[in-house]
Amino acid sequence: MTPQAAILEPIPAHARHLFFALQPKIDPRDALRALAAACDGRSAVLGIGVGVAAALGREISGLYGFPSLPQARPAIPVTQRALWLWLRGDDPGDVLRQGHALTALAAPAFELVQAIDSFRYRDSRDLSGYEDGTENPQDEAAIAAAIAQGHGTGVDGSSFVAVQQWLHDFPAFDAMSRSEQDDHIGRERDSNEELDDAPESAHVKRTAQEDFDPEAFIVRRSMPWSAGVDAGLVFLAFGKSFTAFEVLLRRMTGHDDGIIDGLFDFTRPLTGDFFWCPPMGANGVDLAALGV
Repeated sequence: MTPQAAILEPIPAHARHLFFALQPKIDPRDALRALAAACDGRSAVLGIGVGVAAALGREISGLYGFPSLPQARPAIPVTQRALWLWLRGDDPGDVLRQGHALTALAAPAFELVQAIDSFRYRDSRDLSGYEDGTENPQDEAAIAAAIAQGHGTGVDGSSFVAVQQWLHDFPAFDAMSRSEQDDHIGRERDSNEELDDAPESAHVKRTAQEDFDPEAFIVRRSMPWSAGVDAGLVFLAFGKSFTAFEVLLRRMTGHDDGIIDGLFDFTRPLTGDFFWCPPMGANGVDLAALGV
């Protein structure tokens, strides 16, 4: 089966994330069929939350809600929504209008509860100035990391994505010296070279994907966001399952060894959602595994 193409493609110039709640007592099948036909997997990616599968009486192997980590410091929010649309394009106006059309298709079964506009900054950098997505797996390695295989028709070719909106504390970050900033990330900002002598709390050391057993490789497609005076990063982590993201998050929050990721000194997540991104079929996104 063919994955939704955007999962394996470079990030676009602009994106818009739409999050929906499932309305009670309304059969979502018609809305899902309309959305599946309208989403091409490249300019519009469709993600399904566990609540939708439950409402349809279906179980997708590997799909569950965003985990609660009561021992995490700082606290990691759980905001599990029913449906996610990731819209991508070169023009923010076109992306906005596409979102309007898809939101209309989702109604009345789904209610839009959050919209986040995001954008590419420089050469795919976070607003802190550090490159985002360094050491993303490429080509066949990306497929192996991000795309489910061996589960059967309807699930093979799909992907599991963690979505978090992170809010940056720019005054806290800007108050650090350049060397302190580099130590928090574990890389030199301009060259992107990894620092051998970075502290154990450096983000690079906390999330070294090859250090886990099995290795915890994910495909990141994160982009900055801004709204009014607030800004940060919309973090996207695609995997063949949620497992790699979960072990990385547990390491970041000190579950393994009590060391907290340096990122939390200047940024924190506001949301936490898991979604299943079905494969593409002949006429759009394939929802056969949901019986739709």
